[in-house]
Amino acid sequence: MTHEVRAVVALHKGAPVSVETVLVPDPGPGEALVRVEACGVCHTDLHYREGGISDDFPFLLGHEAAGVVESVGEGVTDVEPGDFVILNWRAVCGQCRACLRGRPWYCFDTHNAEQKMTLAGTGQELSPALGIGAFAEKTLVAAGQCTKVDPTASATAAALLGCGVMAGFGAAVHTGGVGRGDSIAVIGCGGVGMAAVAGAKVAGARRIIAVDVDERKLKWAERFGATDTVDSSRIDAVEAVRSLTGGFGADVVVDAVGRPETYRQAFYARDLAGTAVLVGVPGPEPVVELPLLDLFGRGGALKSSWYGDCLPSRDFPALIDLHLRGRFDLQDFVTETIALDEVESAFDTMRRGDVLRSVVVL
Repeated sequence: MTHEVRAVVALHKGAPVSVETVLVPDPGPGEALVRVEACGVCHTDLHYREGGISDDFPFLLGHEAAGVVESVGEGVTDVEPGDFVILNWRAVCGQCRACLRGRPWYCFDTHNAEQKMTLAGTGQELSPALGIGAFAEKTLVAAGQCTKVDPTASATAAALLGCGVMAGFGAAVHTGGVGRGDSIAVIGCGGVGMAAVAGAKVAGARRIIAVDVDERKLKWAERFGATDTVDSSRIDAVEAVRSLTGGFGADVVVDAVGRPETYRQAFYARDLAGTAVLVGVPGPEPVVELPLLDLFGRGGALKSSWYGDCLPSRDFPALIDLHLRGRFDLQDFVTETIALDEVESAFDTMRRGDVLRSVVVL
C-alpha cells in the first residue's frame, strides 16, 4: 500500500519551498512508517533549500520531529504501532569500529530507510533531509531512527530533541563535559546555543556566560539559566569572559555559530586547560588560522560535536523525563507553532532571529 500525503519539498536550489503530494510506501524490512505530529524548523533545512549540503534535489525537508509509529516492517522489534517516538538522524549500526569500541555516538555507518518516497505527479525520487523528511503527514524511516519516549510529553516539545536542542545540550554536557561547579561560555544564543545554556544549568555549572550580538537573545538566555551575558557587538567577548572568570577563562566554551571569528573567540576565551567545542555548522569555505605556539602552549582540548555526541536510545528518554519533572523545559524553546504551508515564511523569521524555534504542527 502507498500512502498519499502532503509534504514540504525543495524542488530547486534557492527556490521557495512548496507543499506537494508525496507517495510514501509501506515499511519494508527494518523500516517504520511514522505519522508525524510535530517538526521543528531548523537551519539545516534552510541549508538543504539553498543547496549548501548537496545538490541531490528535490529534497523532502524536515528532520526535527516526533510522532506515532503506524506500522513496521519485517524484523523490527524495538518499536511497534502506537509507540510515541522522536526521530533521530543517527541510527547506530552496532557493528562498526566505533560501536564495537563502546562509542556508538560516533557510529560510522548510520542508516536510513532503503525505500524511496516520491513525488506523486512525476514519480521523481525525493532526498529526505538527514534521512528523515518530516515536514510531511507521514514519513518512512529506518526503525533505528525511532526512539520511544514517554507519550505524556507534547509532540511540539519532544520534537526539538530530534536535532537542535539535543545538539546544544550534548555539546555542553557530553562533548564539553561541563559539570557541577564548572564555568562555561556559550557563543551564539540561537536554539542550539540556548540548549547549551540550559544543559549547563542542568549539569550544575557555577557560571554560565551567554555571548551574542542580539540583546533579545541575551535576555532569553537569562531565562534559560545564564548567570552572565556579554553583548559582543559592544565589548570584546574574550576579555569579558576572562573578566567574569577571575582572569582565567571558562572551563568550557561552546561555539554555536561556526565562523572563524567565533571559533577564535572560543579558543582564547577558555582557561589554559579548558575545552573549546564547535557545534555550529560552518560553511565549506571559511578557514581558521591560529598560531601553532598558542595551540601548543594553551593545552586543553579542541573538539567538534556531532549531534551533541548523543545516543538517542539513552538521551531522548532521559531528557524527556527531565522535561516532565520540570528540570529542562523543552516547551520554552517553542516560539511559535505553524502549519505546513508556513515553512517558507518561517525561514524568513529564522533569518531575522525572531524565534528560537518555529514548530510545524500536523
